Amino acid sequence: MLPVVALVGRPNVGKSTLFNALTKTRDALVADLPGVTRDRHYGVCRIGAHPFVLVDTGGLSGARVEIDALTERQVQLAIEEAAVCVLLVDAREGLLPQDRAILDRLRRTGKPVLLAINKTDGLDPPSALAEFAVLGIGASFAIAAAHARGLDPLLAAIAPLLPEDPDASAAPDAADAGVRVAIVGRPNVGKSTLVNRLLGEERVVVSGIAGTTRDSIHVPLLRDGKRYTLIDTAGVRRRGRVEDALEKFSVIKTLQSIAAAEVAVVMLDAAEGVTDQDLALIGQVLEAGRALVIAANKWDGLEQYDRERCKAGLERKLGFVAWAKIVFLSALHGSGLRELMRAIDRAGAAASRELGTSDLTRALEKAVAAHQPPLVRGHSPKLRFAHPGGDHPPTIVIHGTRTKHIADSYRRYLENFFRKRYKLEGTPIRIEFREGENPYAGRRNVLTESQQRRRRRMIQHARRR
Repeated sequence: MLPVVALVGRPNVGKSTLFNALTKTRDALVADLPGVTRDRHYGVCRIGAHPFVLVDTGGLSGARVEIDALTERQVQLAIEEAAVCVLLVDAREGLLPQDRAILDRLRRTGKPVLLAINKTDGLDPPSALAEFAVLGIGASFAIAAAHARGLDPLLAAIAPLLPEDPDASAAPDAADAGVRVAIVGRPNVGKSTLVNRLLGEERVVVSGIAGTTRDSIHVPLLRDGKRYTLIDTAGVRRRGRVEDALEKFSVIKTLQSIAAAEVAVVMLDAAEGVTDQDLALIGQVLEAGRALVIAANKWDGLEQYDRERCKAGLERKLGFVAWAKIVFLSALHGSGLRELMRAIDRAGAAASRELGTSDLTRALEKAVAAHQPPLVRGHSPKLRFAHPGGDHPPTIVIHGTRTKHIADSYRRYLENFFRKRYKLEGTPIRIEFREGENPYAGRRNVLTESQQRRRRRMIQHARRR
């Protein structure tokens, strides 16, 4: 395990900005508003060849409302697992009583504490350091996280406080992250509850307040010997209802998470059935070409009549993704989770399936023999051979003549044929037609096909004589 460094402080002092600067990513959502971060956000930072885990945490406001108390719980968990804590303060606002309260809390842990005085750009750094000298922290650093200034001295001070000789090979590798699974849906359908249930811990904040999750949180999961990266995302409402700038950024992060995933689990409320927003999210998954699993949550709270009505509604409205597995579950109580993970495994395996050119061509010949493509302007299209064009989703490239005007119905026929032949459950399939080039184009005195046949017969007759 790599050592952990936690960024702690009041809301809106720049913790997420510093996190992005140190990890050289844009993983943490940044906005000039307090309380943007609520969950623990992990990333890897390096000091030379030595990696460590950096944790971005929510702001400690001191308020006792539900969401602030839940955020504080996440901060406390980060502090407990940290080897070093970095207290971040705002040079422009100056020293506030809440800064003192947070420092007292950190000192009671007995862990090393460094002071990072942020937003010193345009200010006199010595003056900023002098104002916070009353806190009695010798290791204090004036930084400007937004401009990545003053970070090297901070990192240099962190290095000797970490356990000696951290194993660089222990740093997580993207190739070892397993299947990337984005959990998406409308607000308050149970996405964060599902993540916590799969992990068996309070990894992300769960609240009955819609819109609790604002950023996309990547969480590693090891289950039944298989690795996954779960991506808990912010709830997505109808575009007409999204007015807040922060919510717009959250929606963008959710769409980016879909594109970055291999499998998307679209969660919906079984009691409400399929809404227009659910259909819009499924459309986003299809547009990104990602494997799809439908998770109907809160199944345990429905009577038998409501369950039958829900199933009928799903069958009626989701016919266009009939290939996607529908799992009925209760994220709160844990029922249906094994079936969900099996569906994720099958969908992920299908999306990454490797197909061979020769086998695809033989399958194409069988498909055409069973059902010829409809005529195009009185002529029958000729589909000559097929080859793989990529995965995620599986793409099949078909070469032939008169392919530009092949009907969509025949494209769907081929998709269903290949899906059944290769058992591609849970993933969309893309069929690309390529028009074959005429090898004689641009050449003069080219014999017609009938002339070529007559010429061959004459040559064969002359040889026999």
